[in-house]
Amino acid sequence: MDEAVLREIVVPGTTKIVLLVMDGLGGLPHPDTGRSELETAEIPNLDALARQSVCGLTVPVGPGITPGSGPGHLALFGYDPIKYNIGRGVLEAVGIDFDLGPNDVAARGNFCTVGPDDLITNRRAGRIPTDLCIKLCAELAKIEIPGLEIFVEPVREHRFVLVFRGEGLADALHGTDPNREGLAPLPVRAQRPEAEATAQLFNGWIKAARTRLAHRDVANMVLVRGFAKYPDIPSMQSQYQLDPAAIAIYPMYRGLAKLVGMKALPGGTSFQDEIDTMRANWDEHDFFFIHYKPTDAAGEDGDFDRKVQALENIDKLIPQILDLNPDVLMVGGDHSTPSIMAAHSWHPVPFMLRSKLGQADRVQAFSEADCAGGVLGTFPAQHALSIAMAHAGRFTKYGA
Repeated sequence: MDEAVLREIVVPGTTKIVLLVMDGLGGLPHPDTGRSELETAEIPNLDALARQSVCGLTVPVGPGITPGSGPGHLALFGYDPIKYNIGRGVLEAVGIDFDLGPNDVAARGNFCTVGPDDLITNRRAGRIPTDLCIKLCAELAKIEIPGLEIFVEPVREHRFVLVFRGEGLADALHGTDPNREGLAPLPVRAQRPEAEATAQLFNGWIKAARTRLAHRDVANMVLVRGFAKYPDIPSMQSQYQLDPAAIAIYPMYRGLAKLVGMKALPGGTSFQDEIDTMRANWDEHDFFFIHYKPTDAAGEDGDFDRKVQALENIDKLIPQILDLNPDVLMVGGDHSTPSIMAAHSWHPVPFMLRSKLGQADRVQAFSEADCAGGVLGTFPAQHALSIAMAHAGRFTKYGA
């Protein structure tokens, strides 16, 4: 929505909005059964919620565009993901409370595994444990490049943050992840001529990292992407007059939430911990973003059965969210991650919204096919928050 229009119609209030994001929610039919993960899972609570809601399918960025997690979440927070394209490196850095400076370029790093032919055999190094990631980051932090300060900070499992600090650095860079196994890591390439020198600095660091990791059987190479500097983005407080909070375990999602003005509350180590945190802070905020990762992790690993199980696990906890009696509850995903593709995809994502001011449509179950018949239709994900704001009584009339 146009920011000037928002300023004209937003009104303060005390109603409560909850946004539950099941990461990588959308799927595709299994070739043996013809049913998607949502259609296969036993999810009676989510299905019952769909019968009380208005439903539809969200398009995270645009038709046919496969989104990263950053744009997918940003859209659900009410922002145009094209206008505000925030690099993954910044999201990860802010998520671990790294203090980015104006001369910093941050990148998201993955430890990966390559074979003797230097082709990638596992893009995530088998999701190595975090304690090993910490040790490897300490080793890579010893790499020096004249004229630069270099920070290598562990995040979680195979993920780390790489930050270059120095004068004249540019962030218009292509990453090294080919997004497929069986291919060699790509070199860092400049998107514009002024970024060429920075690209070569990163390539030099990656070469040195490969040398230090070469003796290992797994986690013997790195993939680097999402190069970015700290962005200028308006807060949800100024845009929507909300007092928002975020509850997420993974730092990247906490980082994105903080960039748009949310208070990052402790996520704990499980989704039950996240619900407990929301309950404990219920009176302090009027908007809660709560994040569930296992659906995406299973989808990216190509594990259909594990994604089904992840859906069934969260379904058991839905009544605890409903017990808080939010004025508006949105349930959706930042993108689809079909297990049969083992990757993010462009497919629209199931979405439902239950509110005290809404009237349920005729959708009977929470799935891709069922939500396609909902009254919301297929719509841009960035409109979801506006729909929620209206249902929460937080918009006044526009125009005379």
